[in-house]
Amino acid sequence: MDVEDRESPFDVASDRCGLPSVHLSTDEDSDEDFSVQGTFTEEELAFPPDLEWLEELYEDDHDDVDGDGDLAVAAVDGKKRRYAETARMFKLRRNLDQLDCFHRQKERDVLKAREELKLRRHNIESLVKHRDNLEREIERQRAADDSVAVFRLRSQHKHLCQELQSEEELEGHVNTGLKQQELVLREVEVELARFSSLRQEVQEEQRVFQAHKNQKASTRLQQERKASQNLQLKMQHLKQKQAAMLKKEEAECQTKIEEGRANRKIAAKYLKETIRRMQRQDAEKQQQRREFLEKRIQAVNSLKSNIAATQESLRVQQSRARVNAQKEEVRQTQLRESLEARGINSIKHIYQQKQLEEIKRKQAEFEERQKSKRAEIVAKILQEEQQVKSRKRQQALVPKPSTCHKVPLPGRASEKLLRYLAPRPPSAPVERAPNLIRFSDVSSSSSASSDVEDVEGTVPQEEEHQRLADSLAEPEFSGLWEQNQEKLQNKKRAPVQSEVKQEEAAMGGGALNIPAKKVHGTELKGPPFISKPEVVFFKDFEVGIIYKKKIALTNVSYVTNHCKLLGVSARLKDFLSISFAPPGSLSTGMSCDMQAVFQPTINEDLEGEVHFESALGPFSVPVRCTIKKCELEVDSQFLDFGSHVVGQTISRIITLTNKGALATLFSLDTSSRLSPETSRVQTASNVSANTRQEESSQHTTSEDRSRSVSMGTVELQPEQESQEFSEALHTGSEASATDPEIIPEGCASSDVHSDPGDISLGSVREGEIGPFQSLQLEVLFSPTIPGTVKLDFHIIFSDLTSKPIPIQVRGDAVSVPVRVVQPSIDLKICMFDRLYQDSIVVQSRASSALRLTFEVCPEMRKHMEILPKTAFVQAQCSFNAQLKFLPRSSLSKDAKDLFDSDTGVLEVPMAVEVAGQVMPLHFTVQAVVTSSELRFDRTPVDFGLCSIYQSVKSSVRLTNLSLLPQDFGFLSVPEFIEVQPNDGFGTLLPQETLEIDLIFSAKKAKEYNFQLRCKSGFNRDFILSCRAAGVRPPLQLSHSLVQFGATAIGDKSTAVLHLIHPKKTIPPVGKDAVAPAAPRLFSFSLPEGSDISIAPSAGRLLPGERCLLQVTFRPRLPDQDIQEEALRLLRRVELHRLEEQERSRHAEQEVRIPPLCFHCHVHAGVRTDCRCCIVCVCVFMCPEALKAVPVVTAKGKKAPVIPKTDQPTESPNPAELRPWSERQEEARASLLHSFTGRYSESTVPCFVSDGDPPEDDPQAQPAWSAFNTLHLRLQCPAVQPPLVVTSNSAKNVIDFHQVAVGERVIKRFTVQNISRETLDLGSSVLDVHGPFSLLNALRCIRPGEKHTLVVAFSPSLEKKYCEILEVRSQKMTLEMTLSGVAVVPAVTSSHPGGVLDFGHVLQKECATHVLKLQNSSVVAVGFRALLASLSPSRPPGGADGLASLLRTHTDSPVQPAVGSQNLNGLSVFSAVPAEGSVAPGRSLDIAVTFRPDHPSVNYSDRLTVELANKSKVCVVDVKGAASSHNMYLLGGDVLTVPIESLLPPPTTRRPPLKEPELKEKPTTPVLVTLRAGYSAGVITPAVRELQVGCIATQSVKKGGDFQWDNAASLQPLGFSVEPGRGSVEPGHQRTVTVTWVPHSGYKPYEVVQTCLPLTLTGDETNVYRVTLMALVSTAAD
Repeated sequence: MDVEDRESPFDVASDRCGLPSVHLSTDEDSDEDFSVQGTFTEEELAFPPDLEWLEELYEDDHDDVDGDGDLAVAAVDGKKRRYAETARMFKLRRNLDQLDCFHRQKERDVLKAREELKLRRHNIESLVKHRDNLEREIERQRAADDSVAVFRLRSQHKHLCQELQSEEELEGHVNTGLKQQELVLREVEVELARFSSLRQEVQEEQRVFQAHKNQKASTRLQQERKASQNLQLKMQHLKQKQAAMLKKEEAECQTKIEEGRANRKIAAKYLKETIRRMQRQDAEKQQQRREFLEKRIQAVNSLKSNIAATQESLRVQQSRARVNAQKEEVRQTQLRESLEARGINSIKHIYQQKQLEEIKRKQAEFEERQKSKRAEIVAKILQEEQQVKSRKRQQALVPKPSTCHKVPLPGRASEKLLRYLAPRPPSAPVERAPNLIRFSDVSSSSSASSDVEDVEGTVPQEEEHQRLADSLAEPEFSGLWEQNQEKLQNKKRAPVQSEVKQEEAAMGGGALNIPAKKVHGTELKGPPFISKPEVVFFKDFEVGIIYKKKIALTNVSYVTNHCKLLGVSARLKDFLSISFAPPGSLSTGMSCDMQAVFQPTINEDLEGEVHFESALGPFSVPVRCTIKKCELEVDSQFLDFGSHVVGQTISRIITLTNKGALATLFSLDTSSRLSPETSRVQTASNVSANTRQEESSQHTTSEDRSRSVSMGTVELQPEQESQEFSEALHTGSEASATDPEIIPEGCASSDVHSDPGDISLGSVREGEIGPFQSLQLEVLFSPTIPGTVKLDFHIIFSDLTSKPIPIQVRGDAVSVPVRVVQPSIDLKICMFDRLYQDSIVVQSRASSALRLTFEVCPEMRKHMEILPKTAFVQAQCSFNAQLKFLPRSSLSKDAKDLFDSDTGVLEVPMAVEVAGQVMPLHFTVQAVVTSSELRFDRTPVDFGLCSIYQSVKSSVRLTNLSLLPQDFGFLSVPEFIEVQPNDGFGTLLPQETLEIDLIFSAKKAKEYNFQLRCKSGFNRDFILSCRAAGVRPPLQLSHSLVQFGATAIGDKSTAVLHLIHPKKTIPPVGKDAVAPAAPRLFSFSLPEGSDISIAPSAGRLLPGERCLLQVTFRPRLPDQDIQEEALRLLRRVELHRLEEQERSRHAEQEVRIPPLCFHCHVHAGVRTDCRCCIVCVCVFMCPEALKAVPVVTAKGKKAPVIPKTDQPTESPNPAELRPWSERQEEARASLLHSFTGRYSESTVPCFVSDGDPPEDDPQAQPAWSAFNTLHLRLQCPAVQPPLVVTSNSAKNVIDFHQVAVGERVIKRFTVQNISRETLDLGSSVLDVHGPFSLLNALRCIRPGEKHTLVVAFSPSLEKKYCEILEVRSQKMTLEMTLSGVAVVPAVTSSHPGGVLDFGHVLQKECATHVLKLQNSSVVAVGFRALLASLSPSRPPGGADGLASLLRTHTDSPVQPAVGSQNLNGLSVFSAVPAEGSVAPGRSLDIAVTFRPDHPSVNYSDRLTVELANKSKVCVVDVKGAASSHNMYLLGGDVLTVPIESLLPPPTTRRPPLKEPELKEKPTTPVLVTLRAGYSAGVITPAVRELQVGCIATQSVKKGGDFQWDNAASLQPLGFSVEPGRGSVEPGHQRTVTVTWVPHSGYKPYEVVQTCLPLTLTGDETNVYRVTLMALVSTAAD
């Protein structure tokens, strides 16, 4: 906000005239001041800012021990001076200096005025002489009768006289000013003379003060010398101490250096060893890397050969599949024909057959799945039997307690289960069935004691622990109690099973087995406390290591609860210890910590719980401890080498990965067969290791697909405990023998033979795999006999818990004596009409030479050729044939079946006939044939009309129609055209389209027809035809390109250029005829919102004229950027506010108690499995339903719940941001501080008309032609402004609004330096005669600093003002627009002016009259009420009073403006308020008070109400009279002067009065002169009136009386008084008429005089001695 300082113009006026406001006080004055204001004390005396050093000096004096300070030295009599007197001395000295300075200034002014007066007089003398000379010359020319010379000389004489007159007037003004300056100088000299004694006193005090100051300085100098000596001693001592320390440090440093040298020697020794060791390691790594690269190269070579062999086998399979498909089609056709011949619907019959086959297939699949599931169940039962056996062997070592908690199951259930699973009667498994425990019961019991969120993999371990506990609990000998117990158990079996089912349902619902309780009428489900983590899990522990974990228990109940540690499970009691301090009562949501310390001593998995007790019931925290285990898997269990020729060697890699933390030994065993238990293991990838390409995957047979599916659907099994390594292998072999149906389908084919010599394992057959490690196992396939070869082997492990992993390997061997090395020759991408060659390698394994014949299909004989056509291949050798391929454009017609014209793919089957071999060798030649065309999207290119001063750009699109990248370039380009980008050179990717810019610049006004030649990288030419017409515009620009310098935001850059209209116009297209030029209209079209302005933007040019154009660049921030920045700031503020709300919301702990459901009594918002109602789920799904739910805060108060949604915060509306608002200002400042620069280019068109509009229709628009258009290109870089305005909402406009004429308004604005350099500010010069002025100076500001400029507006005329203030720096000029409106104030007064009479007032009482000022203008107007008696311009010494005294009373009966004054020095008249301001449309009251202090009838003054522009609202002459009594008499002639002396009346010695004289009061004389008129012998009586009044006072309520004494004596003289007596009410006057009628014997020119007393009776009795004097006058009215 700008601060407006309105300073009163009257203060300025008072400072400009008169003496300076210097206050000088003598001793008497100071005594009076002290008597009024009180005595100054040392604590109360406040120094001005320029005398603060004196106070510090005084404080230093008081701090001295000796007490001899500068201000405490005796002045004359040896006594101490008070510092207040010293301060008074300095103040007087300062005031005297100011007075001397003022005196010197006035002397200079007087001398300057005298010099100027002398100069004016000298000029006047010279002008007079010149005038006399001219007059003589005029007379001489007149005598010569030269009228022309006379006229010229008279004109000079006239101008000379005017100049002489102005010089004389100026001399008068200067003379008047000189007199005023001399008068002021005399007044100053009088003041100096008045204070001469005071000056001497001050000089004496200064001398004394200087002497004491010198004494103090000498004392201080001595003290400083003493301190310096002490400091030198201290420094010497310190230097000695430092020297000793330095020697000690040098010794220590030498010791450390020696130690460092020894350490470096030792370190160098070890460093060399370390370097040698690192070099050895690097060499080993390099060797390993080379070996690895060699292996990779071998693998790649092998892969290439394998791919080639696989392609050959695939080709064979594809041909076989095609033959089978043809046979199947023939069979289907024959069947359809036979059915139709018999009259059967063939379509329906075939559909039914397909449906039956589909049903049979599904049934077979179902039976297979059922068999596999049966096998799994049997395997599980067998495994359980083995585990029971192992536990029974362990029971002999442990005594078994009572089996009261054991629930044995009869053997009939197991028998029924086995009968259901297997159709044949079970043998061994049935006998072991009674010892098994039902899986469902055990799993349910184990799950009931664990947490809800345990994974499914823990169920088998819990089952195993439960079975082990049950087996250990059996007694060694059975007793009678067991039989009774079995009976009771049989009776209670059904209830137990129902309870188990209920527990399972509860566990399935996700809750612990804790009975539900009600708290405050609300049912609580689940544990009252939850733990974090929910399950305490010690994974991969080692025996002998201590593990610690911290667990947090949180109260999740609805009440304040407590918890108590009961203990841990018996299984964990010896290994797990809990550190838990009961926290006491916990509120809802509060937590407590405990620590679990696990110290294992046995290497096996452990599970249990930590039991707690709470107010709502017991709860437990599950604990799981697992040992290190092995988790082994392979990337693939089935390897298919595919078809390979006999004699080749192919290798495949199997990756074995251990994901567990336990290392194990492994070995590859090829002796055992695939068992059902080992057929299902965890694999990382379920994809078969098939190395066939993706193209051939769609041609695989149905057997391969079914095999891959069967291998891909491997089920995941949990980890289980197993017995020893040999027992596991034996169990697998037995299971595979008993159930042969689980052998994979691929292994049951009849043509498969098993020969371990063809498939062998690599060098790595056994070893150790560490934790989290992977190994690669190599499998080699070297076929020796044609046919299918397989190998099944197992990867067995030393870890008992890891099952063997079965691996199946399969490969096909084929035998061909002659083969083509490359069954598929890929020529890649080829182009038409280009020759491509390749070699066909034929290899023979025969023992004799064979004849080869190469055949090419007839469709391709025009395009493809093999040389030679017939050849012989030697035994055990290879032969190379040359393949030539030259595709022609007729390829698509000649080989329709082999060539796809859409994709360009060519696939040609080729054959090689071998003599003596029935089946030829087939191979394929593949290629992608494409064209080498480059195509333009349009031709020809028409540039149209192009100005010779401008460039025209046209774009064409060049497309590469080939599938290969092509280089291109435009060659032999004419000089008037430019090809971009990259000067017309580049590379086009396949099917890529590039936009080429053709820039045409006409050099002459003519027509252009030319061609552009584009040459491709394959030496092909493509022609692009172009045409254009060069034109010459009628107008010309002096510069078509304007490059502005770096301009700051808020600054401007200006460029000047000319628009020229030549005198003759050349035809547009360059014809020979030259036409006369015509007037042209021009208009620049600037884009909307541009930072560019052109002046003038439109106009008219005549031939031969030129127009000055001023182009201005004013960069500014776009409104859109400011809007976006403001929105971003608002969002940031909103996010901050939301974060604060979120933190405050989390600070208060809240507990929500939702209502219960009416049907299932479940809290709303909780998911349950209840089917009786859907209300609970609806409440959960709908957040609005929870609005009415109360929330109990931490203070116990209920508050409405506001549902929390995930919806993002609504972004602020941009329409709500007002321009120049606070947010907009912050956004603008942020953008300015972060502005990095901006560069923009724009082209401004200038439209030129063909001529003027038609003469007959001036309003019609002139014709505009397109080729007449000029273009002005502008390059505008914008940079960050170093200087910005930070006040006034960052606006560059300072609006003073409406200001009254004569007033002065001050405003401030602040600029800040946001650059990194120091700026030296300067400003432009404002109009010296204008209303605006800069009040403060500009300075240099450093980076980040601010500077405030003060601007004043003081208008003198009524009009609008506007001016530009430029704040200049080295890098920019900041323009500030100053504007304001001057308004003439319209103020009226309730009093029209003239005389304002207060009448009579008792002395020392007051009377008040109110003047009302009404302001009808639109601005506030300042005023000042001036009294003539208080005016500084009033002549001193009562000059106007002297003038009134010199006038005769008869001539001027009017009193002077300033009359009698009070004797106490206070003004008798006062106006309140003396100055102020009247608001627009308001009124203000000025109270004028009359307060006399002694009786007088000559009180008068002049009140002037003046506005700020020196205009006067009203001038009022106020007067009044004062009386010491309430009765007064008015009228009569004036007997005293109107000006009273303020001196006390002189006291003269009078003789002592006698008693009669003391009793008589003095009378007041009154003279009444009566003049009777005499005219034409008739005398007109003279009449005078006297006023008798009574003053109304609060103390005296009654009126007064008056009476003429001895009124009868007046009649003989012709006088009459009416009335003779009467009474006067308070506040009223009564008129007494005195009439004189001359008697008959009156003599002319005779004065009739008499005297009579008039007694006025009021609060006191006063007697007026009235003298009546009458005469006859002819001049009387």
